[in-house]
Amino acid sequence: MSIMEYNGGSVVAMVGKNCVAIASDLRLGNQALNVATFDKIFPVTDRIYIGLSGLATDVSTLRERFRFRVNMYTIKEEREIEPATFAHLVSSTLYEKRFGPFFIEPVIAGISSPSRGSKPFIAAADLIGCLNFAKDFVVAGTASSELFGIAEGLWEPDLEPEDLFETISQTLLNAVDRDAFSGWGAVVHVITPDRVITRTLKGRMD
Repeated sequence: MSIMEYNGGSVVAMVGKNCVAIASDLRLGNQALNVATFDKIFPVTDRIYIGLSGLATDVSTLRERFRFRVNMYTIKEEREIEPATFAHLVSSTLYEKRFGPFFIEPVIAGISSPSRGSKPFIAAADLIGCLNFAKDFVVAGTASSELFGIAEGLWEPDLEPEDLFETISQTLLNAVDRDAFSGWGAVVHVITPDRVITRTLKGRMD
């Protein structure tokens, strides 16, 4: 078994019409053994969220490291970090450790500041920080192949926030049902220019 699959978990982000959504399952496992529920998505700013799939210890480590670096950026630059800038911060943080990498695949979703047009942004990276920018959706985790297939079938351009929520929820719930290392419910964040809507979904617990 790959170390990336040791604790399980999956994350997906999608673009809508002036909004983005990011969702993950809640399972923390020890290989095939279910241990607890575990958040994998964290707020970076009011408009940017990051989902971390992979080894749970590295999820906790990187969450704190990103929080520190974003706070330092805010103090130094005297402004809030933009989603694209944060994506490159994530990439450089992971690439620093490329010879002994963090076993993490990050997914970033956010809305740019009003001065930059409040544009939706999503990106993902591999464990050494190679960025993948997308206009539709990005996936990561043990159910990534299932997420790719279902998202290809369900995603449409210019979805309104409620339709985007329904699409990303159905994509994630149906994908994790086909993966033994993901599941145990889900959490979805829909980010719009004026608010963030967070909903917790019930899923299969077997």
